[in-house]
Amino acid sequence: MTPIATKIQSYIAPGRRVHLAGIGGVSMSPLAQVLHSMGLRVQGSDQAGSAAVDHLRAMGIAVHVGHEAQDIAGAEFVIRTAAIHDDNPEIAAARAAGIPVFERAEAWGAIMRQYGNALCIAGTHGKTTTTSMATHVFMAAGKDPTVMIGGTLPMLHSGYRIGGGDTIILESCEYCNSFLHFFPTVAVVLNVEADHLDFFKDLEDVKASFRRFAQLVPPEGYIVANASDPNAMDALAGLPLFTFGCGEEADCRAEGIVWNQGRPSFDVTVHGELYTHLSLQVAGHHNLLNALAAAAAAYVLGVPGHAVQEGLEAFSGAGRRFEYKGECSGARVYDDYAHHPSELHALLEMAKSLGYQRVVCAFQPHTYTRTRDLFDDFVRELKAADLVVLTDIFAAREKNTIGISSQDLVREIPGSLYCPSLPEAAQKLRELAQPGDLILTVGAGDIYTVGEALVG
Repeated sequence: MTPIATKIQSYIAPGRRVHLAGIGGVSMSPLAQVLHSMGLRVQGSDQAGSAAVDHLRAMGIAVHVGHEAQDIAGAEFVIRTAAIHDDNPEIAAARAAGIPVFERAEAWGAIMRQYGNALCIAGTHGKTTTTSMATHVFMAAGKDPTVMIGGTLPMLHSGYRIGGGDTIILESCEYCNSFLHFFPTVAVVLNVEADHLDFFKDLEDVKASFRRFAQLVPPEGYIVANASDPNAMDALAGLPLFTFGCGEEADCRAEGIVWNQGRPSFDVTVHGELYTHLSLQVAGHHNLLNALAAAAAAYVLGVPGHAVQEGLEAFSGAGRRFEYKGECSGARVYDDYAHHPSELHALLEMAKSLGYQRVVCAFQPHTYTRTRDLFDDFVRELKAADLVVLTDIFAAREKNTIGISSQDLVREIPGSLYCPSLPEAAQKLRELAQPGDLILTVGAGDIYTVGEALVG
């Protein structure tokens, strides 16, 4: 199967002028910098100022705050984020003027064709962490990779890296079938679940998308998949796979697992032969699987086991992935991006294993459709915390035409508290905090600001 047809390749050339709509986003800002480094004349706009916008301006990239038709003046083509729709003034103006409009993923797809190895890491959960782990490994191996992560990796002080090697490592998102614009030589599928149901019809539609993604790998490439994830195995049935997991059916597996305060140590074997030994700094079974995925991808690309060990044992987490923020009244405060019930399950299961007296979870649901479609699952998983504080739903790209609210969740979770605004949530957590507590601020929106407020 070939990627979705696109004409963007001919536009990615030195001297071309490109306008990026939503240039301050987590993958748009790195894209702007990569295109700038390739000699394109880059300009853009974003709905608000930010540190990313300031950084781009410091590089000499013109950024306008707000979206107006005249912003695209002089552009030969436009690249937009998935969150910017056809009714956006810039997109409408480009269409009216006959200026080509491309999706962000199309641009990354065009860029990755310049690399011998394109390691594309996909999955409903764990993409950012596993992409970050793989970055550590390939840096330790001296591969000088180019990297695009949907979050911040402390080692890079950003979410991207422009390298000089023949490997590019990209977090690959299924939303709007974005990853179908890519050209992977190694496709990693961590897991497959029902999510983004504002775009996909159902779980079977999600599975079909992941199968198409895996089929983009050329015959000489590799599909690396989680043998312990039934949906992934179903989606990829009949394709040539290199699998990872903890069971005997996996090609690359963890053996002799020992847990210490929630953190695993284990041997990594491939077809029964020792590849490396790992003692992870990050906790939880989900991170064991993420590390195995990174190790499996490294193995098929010829990375020696000692580099896998060096890279993964130095990995202490990605930004907003159980990220330590500080203390409040003797309680330790961590922030996490979890916004799907399975991610909440992994986070809270791990948190409960760390020995705190109470796990206090401040959760900001992300999008109205996800809250509606997975409502019962959210209720079930949130009940695992000792105390839950719920803020209003983060709308993201949606409007509340459903009539759903976080108060609906509060009614189903005994003892939970409703704090509509983030300042109210921060104040309530200050009142609740006590020594021995683990306070989690959780969600894909701006709930992280609550943790920052708590620790000053």
